Amino acid sequence: MTGRAAAVPARGRRGGAGRERRAGGGTLIDVRRFFTLGWLGLHAVAIVLVTTFLGFGWWQLQRAEDGNMRSWGYTFEWPLFAVFVIVMWVKMMYDDLHDDGSGDRLDGADGVAGSAGDPSVPVRVGAQDAQNGADDPELAAYNRYLARLDDEARRRG
Repeated sequence: MTGRAAAVPARGRRGGAGRERRAGGGTLIDVRRFFTLGWLGLHAVAIVLVTTFLGFGWWQLQRAEDGNMRSWGYTFEWPLFAVFVIVMWVKMMYDDLHDDGSGDRLDGADGVAGSAGDPSVPVRVGAQDAQNGADDPELAAYNRYLARLDDEARRRG
């Protein structure tokens, strides 16, 4: 045994067609996406924000030690802001690494729009169901208007 991980085909990864990756670890392909212009800008913003927030925390600590009691709260608040930036930065990178590129699905689990299995899919409700059997011509006209707008939007794509 050489201690090397076995090569496994990269499936479902962007840019991984025909390439191999080591089992149990990332590859240069996984990391390379974080060196694009957009990601470099996000890295720079995150580093500047974390540094600034920690600096503000240090400044507030100095003020608190000089007797400004209100600054004690800010002494702990600014570093929490820095932690929040770090958490969101890592989350964005994690989401980008684990994105399969399929985008948001608009159909339910069984492929039928409005299925009961997926609560994120809107379900069409008839005008009669929405008003619980009450006859309201104004509400019925408004529901027809909304249905027409929905049909037009579906035809456009």
